[in-house]
Amino acid sequence: MILTAIPREQLGPVLDRFEASLGDPLSRAVFGCTRATSADRAVGAAAERHRQAALTLARGLGMAIYPEGVDCAHNWDGTALNSATEAYVILHEAAHFLLAPTERRRLIDFGLGPGPDTRDRAAAERSAVLSPLARDEDEAAASLLGIIWEAKLAQPALASFLDQNWLEGLDRSAHSHFTTVLDKLHRRGFLEGSISPYSIR
Repeated sequence: MILTAIPREQLGPVLDRFEASLGDPLSRAVFGCTRATSADRAVGAAAERHRQAALTLARGLGMAIYPEGVDCAHNWDGTALNSATEAYVILHEAAHFLLAPTERRRLIDFGLGPGPDTRDRAAAERSAVLSPLARDEDEAAASLLGIIWEAKLAQPALASFLDQNWLEGLDRSAHSHFTTVLDKLHRRGFLEGSISPYSIR
């Protein structure tokens, strides 16, 4: 959910301001790839192609995936991924899976508590093991990693960047928050390898 909506006619100048605030090459490269994508969600056949590509990435990470038609109360129930959702949601959950240690991969919603799509919220609350601060940090990392994958797959990463509020606090902390989260992903090795659009040496 966008906290502060940006009118479409103002989006270009706002993105220019954010880009100008990024001082390091990695941040500029990642944001540049994100900005080059669409700010609008795919629909129809394109959305289905995106969903299938996201499921392929999730399988490549070792995620089990429920077949079509299975009723799922959670995007991730500690066993398998709900396949009947949008590509960007699948990529976000795949990012959580990659970020989570083995013990949290066995928990509903990765032990983070209920997400926006969680139907059995009580079960997700019972499975929560992280503090509110740790949850926020994990959510930010999964958000940005999912966006990076969207950009690599030529999916509308910019739409997710906007929806997930990376421009909130544009003139205060947005750029430093982006850079900090990106640097943590880099230092943990999540921007390297075949599933990443960036090979950092």
